[in-house]
Amino acid sequence: MRVSLEQAIAELKQGGVVAIPTETVYGLAADATNDSALKKIFAIKQRPADHPLIVHIGDMNQVHDWVTSFPEVAIALASAFWPGPLTLVLPAQPYVSRVVRGDEPTVALRVPNHPVALALLTEGGLSVAAPSANLFTQLSPTTAAHVEAGLGESIPVLDGGACQVGIESTIVSVTADGQWQLLRPGMISEQAIAAVATRVAHQQAPAAVNADAASLPKAPGQHALHYSPRTPLLLFKDRSALVQECELLKQAGLSSAAMLIGDGDVPNCPNVKLPNVPEKVAELLYSTLHSLDAMKVDRLLVELPPHLPIWLAVLDRLSRAGYR
Repeated sequence: MRVSLEQAIAELKQGGVVAIPTETVYGLAADATNDSALKKIFAIKQRPADHPLIVHIGDMNQVHDWVTSFPEVAIALASAFWPGPLTLVLPAQPYVSRVVRGDEPTVALRVPNHPVALALLTEGGLSVAAPSANLFTQLSPTTAAHVEAGLGESIPVLDGGACQVGIESTIVSVTADGQWQLLRPGMISEQAIAAVATRVAHQQAPAAVNADAASLPKAPGQHALHYSPRTPLLLFKDRSALVQECELLKQAGLSSAAMLIGDGDVPNCPNVKLPNVPEKVAELLYSTLHSLDAMKVDRLLVELPPHLPIWLAVLDRLSRAGYR
């Protein structure tokens, strides 16, 4: 059910949920200060209650409403990358909802870089928690149609067009003393984060880099199986192995469709070829997988990009979506 900006604001203020666009993916939004509304997100997504939610705010000045500490490193990162696909995990004020925090002592915040999302936040005077608008572990939506196909047409959807970044935000934890840790890769790279953080902290090393994973805050999107289509998805490090698998499946009487990256041999099955550019693959990744999934073939065959830092975010999403 498509709604206007005014209808979306009214629905959120009344304790409802609305799927909203951001530059990364569509989020299932609820008032981040309303526990009963937040619980609707978990129920609709069938999401475990101990998974924290990202709070979307309209302006960097609102950070202090949510955190006990906003260290210089975090301020520098926010100044460099907000509005944008960066989430900062910071020490939470004690009054911040335990539902939104997933019982963690931290809260995840970001300012989205999407005109419709920013209008909703600023005109509505809202802060919203908005995990991806899909069932837990399934493919994230990057269009309003994806939301409706995944959650049903009864969910109010504020249509803001196709998402331009296409995969979820980079998540960085920053402690009160300014130590930082990458929790989830995204299209803002760890190298870009480090360049900004190092300038602020000078020679101060990010001690948490080698910390025990158990001591780090929980972050969205870290479930072993995540971002997955309904069709079984197989991952391939090289094109020749993918082409061979297509033939073997055909011999076994099974159908397949493929997602390819760059030029090379083409398998004898329906396929989509994406340009060999990390930003374009990220932008088109989920929409391509949604399209292939809709073909209802027996297997999806996906070519992995090279294992290089510039491809880390795409590799992370694909590694959680399928099987090698």
